[in-house]
Amino acid sequence: MTSTLCVPTPSSWRARLALAAGACLVALALLWPNAGQAQSVQLPDFSELFDRVGPSVVNIRTTERRAGAAAGGPQQGMDPSFEEFLRRFGVPMPNRPDPRRGGPRSEDDQPQQRGLGSGFILSADGFIMTNAHVVDGAEEVIVTLTDKREFKARIIGADRRTDVAVVKVEASGLPFVKIGDVSRLKVGEWVMAIGSPFGLDNSVTAGIVSAKQRDTGGFLNFIQTDVAINPGNSGGPLLNLRGEVVGINSQIYSRSGGYMGISFAIPIDDAVRIADQLRATGRVVRGRIGVTIGPMTKEVAESIGLGAPRGALIQSVEKDGPADKGGVEAGDIIVKVDGRAVEKSADLPRLVGAIKPGAKAALQVFRRGATRDLSVTVAEFEAERPTRRAQAEPSVPPQVAKGALGLTVSDLSDAQKKELRVKGGVRVDSVDGAAARAGLREGDVILAMDNTDIADSKQFNTVAARVEKSKAVSVMVRRDEWANYFIIRPGK
Repeated sequence: MTSTLCVPTPSSWRARLALAAGACLVALALLWPNAGQAQSVQLPDFSELFDRVGPSVVNIRTTERRAGAAAGGPQQGMDPSFEEFLRRFGVPMPNRPDPRRGGPRSEDDQPQQRGLGSGFILSADGFIMTNAHVVDGAEEVIVTLTDKREFKARIIGADRRTDVAVVKVEASGLPFVKIGDVSRLKVGEWVMAIGSPFGLDNSVTAGIVSAKQRDTGGFLNFIQTDVAINPGNSGGPLLNLRGEVVGINSQIYSRSGGYMGISFAIPIDDAVRIADQLRATGRVVRGRIGVTIGPMTKEVAESIGLGAPRGALIQSVEKDGPADKGGVEAGDIIVKVDGRAVEKSADLPRLVGAIKPGAKAALQVFRRGATRDLSVTVAEFEAERPTRRAQAEPSVPPQVAKGALGLTVSDLSDAQKKELRVKGGVRVDSVDGAAARAGLREGDVILAMDNTDIADSKQFNTVAARVEKSKAVSVMVRRDEWANYFIIRPGK
């Protein structure tokens, strides 16, 4: 029997491929009847949204009187070619020294442009919301509407801590924005910004919500977007596709000073609460308990029995402050305020700040492996007080020889305990080995180890002796005015 090897010709290959492609298309049509419709999906059209909301967005420019050289607004350090480009479009630039005259182009006592920003109208009678940094230090605030009408604005109030400000123009019948519901905003949702980047009025940019509840420090969490925001956009609205304001464009993350794809907006619900206080009293009242806080790490949380890294670590307590009087100690971890969980350290100032001064706050703290409830009378937030560094003072014996932990310690004198406002503890006289690798230093004061309060060097020796070499041990340390936890691993 002979066999014949058949090699298909090019035309037969093309025929077979055509038949296979046709069969695939038929199968797709049967399995996915709406496949053709996917091609018709379009990106949102923001034109109608801009026509509707644009008239309620304003340009804000500020001036101040300054002797000598002109003020450095957002254009300071701008590339000369780009500055010339803006000048050709009629964008106002701050006065600069004239090299031909050897001095500024205007008289020293004339108003100098300070900066540019954006804002949006809250009510028909002329209340406007913007960023505090837009109007901070301004002698005169000029608001320009989209119909080119200009008004001198009066600053009702500005809160630097949240970067929210309210200004007022004397007008009526103004178009105003609709406030949205931030809780309905979703990550991935389309949003739009309107503002005056570099003074270019009524500029529109769009993007999506990248994240919510982004913690950048301070009293507020932010909405993160990829909407292009540049100097001059500050104070303008962030809008959802329903035309509702969901945030105030406030910050960008940048290494160059320009937009790099990450922008932050103040959630409008928080901003409105601040604005209401500013309109009512001209200032914002916040509660405080007089503590300095730090984050809780996973390693520390596990080593002290807290489990998940949650709560706010109290690093120092203001002497005779609300927390001090309520029994809060350095090294405590506050895990709840009035029954509300403190998931991370930044939650604490926000929760306490929302409590009316004079009211009592119920705190749940984690201390030495157990929780306890404390009551603190909240005071009004005020300027930070300078911390006082404890003076170094000669320690007193007895000393403890270095062991597996690599520590030599000595007892604190009565004067040192009084200075540090502690009942016990030992001073680190020298450190090496595992303790040095953990970050301890000479002069640190050890207040607790392995969830046990350390009263003196004798007790330290007892606790250190029972530490297993294969087990990590937590040590609460006071360094200057701060308390923190360190994890020592004797076996490494």
